[in-house]
Amino acid sequence: MQANLLEGKNAVVTGGAAGIGRAIAQAFAAEGAGVAICDLDYDGAKKAAEEIRSDGAIAKAYETDVSDWESVMQVAEKALEDFGVIDILVNNAGITRDNLIIRMSDEEWNDVLDVNLKGVFNFTKAFVPGMLRRRSGKIISIASVVGIMGNAGQANYAASKAGIIGFTKSLARELAPRRINVNAIAPGFIKTGMTEVLGEEQKSALSERIPLSRLGEPEDVARSALFLASELSDYITGQVLVVDGGMVM
Repeated sequence: MQANLLEGKNAVVTGGAAGIGRAIAQAFAAEGAGVAICDLDYDGAKKAAEEIRSDGAIAKAYETDVSDWESVMQVAEKALEDFGVIDILVNNAGITRDNLIIRMSDEEWNDVLDVNLKGVFNFTKAFVPGMLRRRSGKIISIASVVGIMGNAGQANYAASKAGIIGFTKSLARELAPRRINVNAIAPGFIKTGMTEVLGEEQKSALSERIPLSRLGEPEDVARSALFLASELSDYITGQVLVVDGGMVM
């Protein structure tokens, strides 16, 4: 019998209460990993963890503000106490505060950069020491095609996601000598809460821009994360895997 891809591993997934993060947590658990689901939406995180446990896997929920270092450190300490070792970190938590630049407030800019980019820094800094000691680990951060191509009205979001790409490449070089793989995934338009606010005409127009003629599902991103978290990607680091149905080539 073939072993599960993540048997015996433990993973932390930020923003795991819904959407892409939840799909990643479920995919990891299905392949044998214990999963720590971190989210500001604690009720949602608990529901996600309960669902995973109902399938016989291991999952725990943690209330976390990824932009706050003290909150992150408290969760890191608790997760390490509960799981012993964290082998995989998925930085997925993200928000949008869309606006044209001439109307964008300091708050809209700062909120997005604090959650989307500083949150990646905070969680990575919290869990890298353990990976360095063990000389192994997988770090996966969720960027976006918007961080590659830009998008009108999303200067803050695009900047945060482009920052994740630069952070990933720099960290990959820094941690490669200790056999820690650092990669990013850049999803295109995925069916999540962020895209559900769009009207049917907008979704149809988006689909026409995508060679595969559909918006992606959270599971499309989750399967890519599973590959990058597993031994199948041991010789891959510093890369950005674009999961967008061919929209950006």
